[in-house]
Amino acid sequence: MRGPTRILEILRDFVEVDRLVRGLARRHRALGLRFPELAALIRDDEGSVLYRLKERTHALFRGPGGIVRGSTHREALFDLAVGSLFHEAMKLRENLYQREVYGPRVRALQSDAGEESKALFDEFEKMLGAVDDRLDEGVHELETLVQRTADQLRLQEVEAVFGVPLDALLEEMYGSVAKGFEAAGRAYLSSGSFEAARDRFARALEQTEADPAIERLQNYAHGMHAYVARDYASSVRHLAVWAETGTPEPGLLALTRDAVSSIVELADGEDRTRIAGEATALLERLGGPSPGIRRRRGTTGPRGANQAATGVSRSRK
Repeated sequence: MRGPTRILEILRDFVEVDRLVRGLARRHRALGLRFPELAALIRDDEGSVLYRLKERTHALFRGPGGIVRGSTHREALFDLAVGSLFHEAMKLRENLYQREVYGPRVRALQSDAGEESKALFDEFEKMLGAVDDRLDEGVHELETLVQRTADQLRLQEVEAVFGVPLDALLEEMYGSVAKGFEAAGRAYLSSGSFEAARDRFARALEQTEADPAIERLQNYAHGMHAYVARDYASSVRHLAVWAETGTPEPGLLALTRDAVSSIVELADGEDRTRIAGEATALLERLGGPSPGIRRRRGTTGPRGANQAATGVSRSRK
């Protein structure tokens, strides 16, 4: 065992990196990213979690007593993946800097430049014109890489990578295996990864010491994942169970109301009347449409509501 405290720090950091990257990718697709939003994930100091993860992983796997000479395939691959994550994130950060800081400066200078500088500014414009494409590619690469790295930490692989059983790690980190899976599920919920959240809550409920209240969160995650997958009947069914078995959490309520409002408009197929009716009844229990949905309906009609629903769905994929 290579120092449980060091391993726990690495796992905590990786879980946070995974959560941040998924959230950033969703914001990029929905609204676009801003340079300051990357600060928590990536800077060149320990104030960013990805920098800490890189340093801790290299220290464990490459430093004195590490695995430089005796590495296993999985250990070396995890170390390499973390290093690649850091460098991809740095490239993404640089592209955002070019768009938001460097680009405006170049264009401000260009307005006062003479003809003799035209060729140089043409090159600047070519470089800046490709930034948006590089941002799209960079976000995709980062999201894919973090998913592939997470695949290396599948439950059955943790012991092979770190030499410590997963149950022992969860008990050390959270006090029990069930609480560990619950914490992971909540982290995935906060980033909109509903399928992953559902599966983690299911693993928590398999443990004898699990809090029965976790089942409510599992129903919520199941319902929101079904909504994103356009399985509206299943979505309404699971969200209704979540709403009926306790007081809806304020942090989850607004998104739920948006989703259920959208189902009222988007339900189709032979059962569309029944599904829309059940969604309407659920919406009433949740306090009615959210203010944003009401405004869009009042100004744009059903078509506007459909567009709003599409936006909610895209932002959570």
